[in-house]
Amino acid sequence: MASARGPIRVSDDTPVYAISIAAQLAGLHPQTLRQYDRLGLVRPTRIAGRNRLYCARDIARLQQIAELSAEGLSLEGIRRVLELQEEVAQLRGRLAEVHRHQQSTSLVVWRPDRRTDNA
Repeated sequence: MASARGPIRVSDDTPVYAISIAAQLAGLHPQTLRQYDRLGLVRPTRIAGRNRLYCARDIARLQQIAELSAEGLSLEGIRRVLELQEEVAQLRGRLAEVHRHQQSTSLVVWRPDRRTDNA
């Protein structure tokens, strides 16, 4: 009997790809993925402490690493670029939170007026 639920949707963070499939999707050799894991450039989920499983987000990151490498960046340079991109994303999230807070319609009961400080 056929299911009427439709296609199964998998989150970008769900680890589903074995190293061989992840390597094919990223256009890299499996040994390269192991090296990137050792260097901390990508962190696949470990199953039973040994087997690596990659998610769609990992595949996208591997493709980005391959592009940066093709442009001539060293692995340390790539690590730094990825680190800075993550920091920028976090800062943008915090900035958006501040903007939401400032535009909030909540009632402010007390706000000290800094102009009255005569110190």
